[in-house]
Amino acid sequence: MRLATEGEEGHATPFAGTMVGAAGAIILAIGAAGDSGLFAIIGGIVLAIGIVVTFLLHHAAVDYDIYRRLEDLEKE
Repeated sequence: MRLATEGEEGHATPFAGTMVGAAGAIILAIGAAGDSGLFAIIGGIVLAIGIVVTFLLHHAAVDYDIYRRLEDLEKE
C-alpha cells in the first residue's frame, strides 16, 4: 500500500518540455528586443511547442501514474 500512496516517479519528466519552452521564451525575447521578426516567430513557435509538450508529458508521466495508484487503492 505504501507504493500506491507515496510514489513520486515521473515528476521530473515534464522538466524537458519546460526547458524547451524556456529556450523559446529566450529566443522570443531576443527577437523582440532586437527587432528581428524571424527570431520572434521562431521563439514563439518553440515556446508554444514547449508548453504543449510539458502538458503532454505531465499527463503521461504523472497523471496516469496517479490514476493507476488510485485504482490500486480501490481494489484493496
